[in-house]
Amino acid sequence: MAGIYRVLAVLQGEMNKPQEAIKYALQAIDLYEKGSDYAALAIAHFDLIKGYTKTGEYDLAYKAADRCINLVETKAPDEVFVAIRGYSYRGDVSLATRDYKQALADYTTAWKRCVAQIGEERSLTYRTEIGNTLRLMGNYEAGLEHLLAGIEAYEETENERIWPLYDQIADCYEHLGDAENALLYFKKSDTIKQTIHQNQIATLESEALVKYETGKKDEALAAQAELLDQKNKVQRLIIGIAALLLLLLGLLFYFLRRSKKATRKIRAKNAENELLLKEIHHRVKNNLEMVKSLIALQSAQLEDSATRDAMIASQNRVQSMGIIHQKLYQGTNLGSIEMKDYFINLSEGILDSFDAKDQIQIVCVMEDLELDVDTAVPIGLIVNELLTNALKYAFPEKHKGRIEISLYKPKADLLSLLVKDNGIRKSVTAPVQGTGFGTQLIQLLTRQLNGAMHEEVNDGTCVSFQFKLDQVA
Repeated sequence: MAGIYRVLAVLQGEMNKPQEAIKYALQAIDLYEKGSDYAALAIAHFDLIKGYTKTGEYDLAYKAADRCINLVETKAPDEVFVAIRGYSYRGDVSLATRDYKQALADYTTAWKRCVAQIGEERSLTYRTEIGNTLRLMGNYEAGLEHLLAGIEAYEETENERIWPLYDQIADCYEHLGDAENALLYFKKSDTIKQTIHQNQIATLESEALVKYETGKKDEALAAQAELLDQKNKVQRLIIGIAALLLLLLGLLFYFLRRSKKATRKIRAKNAENELLLKEIHHRVKNNLEMVKSLIALQSAQLEDSATRDAMIASQNRVQSMGIIHQKLYQGTNLGSIEMKDYFINLSEGILDSFDAKDQIQIVCVMEDLELDVDTAVPIGLIVNELLTNALKYAFPEKHKGRIEISLYKPKADLLSLLVKDNGIRKSVTAPVQGTGFGTQLIQLLTRQLNGAMHEEVNDGTCVSFQFKLDQVA
């Protein structure tokens, strides 16, 4: 509806009915202000500026121009051409009130912004405005330069717009003492004016002939009927567009309600699924905790040290997986694990199982890093085996020592794991007492993650792994 009022304002302005143009422009502005189309709101002020200027209400015209510029600059800064036209219209108001200094400033702003942001070719019309203003200020030489440059923007067919420019150029030449060029441009202007006058006479003669042939009365009645028909068409158009807009608004409201309802259902279902998944992780963790306790009870009754060590290793493996499920149901992200915090909890549990908290220091030398569950579980088991192996064999006779764990991404698609100790030299893959299941498990999990293991035995043992994330994810 705002667009319709704006069209009506333009039509009334072209019909030289400024009061009607002002009325429709104000109605359009009132509707645009209820929305967020600030560019359209600023453009609606153009008709208001022109209407007030034609009625001589220059203060209101200037205020409308100010508001137009402010709207574009603050609310729609990307609408460059709208801002440029706003400055040009404000310059027109200042020119009408003979505030030539302000008019020159606004025309210059419009021209420079057009050159910088749109292009030199589109800016030529603003040079004619600058040139005319300079002419009125008595700066004929500078005014002539701009007028001659700007007149290139008008084609020869634009007679009604170009002849005033010829008059202005001729006036500049006359004041500069160049009578020859002054006469040349006065003649150009006069030729165009005569052509326009002849066309007007021809049009009037043609209309008079038609009126004479068809009769004045019939023509008047036809004109009235045509005017009435136009008014009816406009009214029907307004009613039709209003009905269409109401229908569209109704459909929009209906679909928005359906969309919001569906969104609420999806959110509720997601929340329910998340709660159920957390409950599953909680129960799995509790079950693993129960299995760990049963293994601990069983191992306490064993006398054979090798079997008891194997049971403790199994207990730690169960604990490794249990911590992951605990992190999942306690965290906010059900699909990933923060590995540094996980390693800290895993280390504390393993130290407890070996009663080595006062003997061995386990340090996580890494930044916070989140991994998906499918990657975190195998890496957790690998670290569990390496820590267990180090505590069993690297620090005999209660020797104090230090174990470092590091996990990081050297590249976006690569994951590096490093576990090293400062204990006695002992290879992970070397034959040890026991079943050797831990070594086999490390190798199996490394292959599962499409990784590679490297071991160095120097001042202690350092085991490093490289995993490809695109294969892990």
